[in-house]
Amino acid sequence: MVVLVSRHGRRLQRYSSGRRLVVGALYSDAALQFLLITRCIPYKFKEVDEPCSEETEPAIEVLVVSSQKGPELMFPKGGWELDESMPEAASREAFEEAGVRGNFEGTLGHWTSKGDDKIHFMYALRVTEVLQQWPEMEARERKWVTVEEAREVCKHSWMREAVDKLSDLLLSPSGQEMNSP
Repeated sequence: MVVLVSRHGRRLQRYSSGRRLVVGALYSDAALQFLLITRCIPYKFKEVDEPCSEETEPAIEVLVVSSQKGPELMFPKGGWELDESMPEAASREAFEEAGVRGNFEGTLGHWTSKGDDKIHFMYALRVTEVLQQWPEMEARERKWVTVEEAREVCKHSWMREAVDKLSDLLLSPSGQEMNSP
């Protein structure tokens, strides 16, 4: 049985220095404090009618979801709770917000947000299951897009850089061998 309810409330949320930790931890370096945020880019290899030859690259699609606060498209992220590890929290958020399950397959890097108070750690999540029903399906839209389309819809430059890193990781000779269908 699959539970189709998102977690609500702040009872189990992790906090540090009064800040809610969002699938990450608060990093403190002398007087500087950063909220570390972990996000994932769900991806899959597009199914094609014709088999790929050695000269053609497999087509990659990434999954974006709408924000609950407006039409902005983004990658899943969310709260890191006391009863789960960081990977479990990221996996739960991908399930709740995007209705997907998968395997974490690589680190894409980290970026500091414009306000310099958040560091976003990005990971690649290879989707193994796309659910027809998921907890936030009434509140969010999900959309599979190409890498090029993802670059266009990403609001922040660091998100575009993460998409480029994902593409580089998956299309590199070593990445292709490990990740292609």
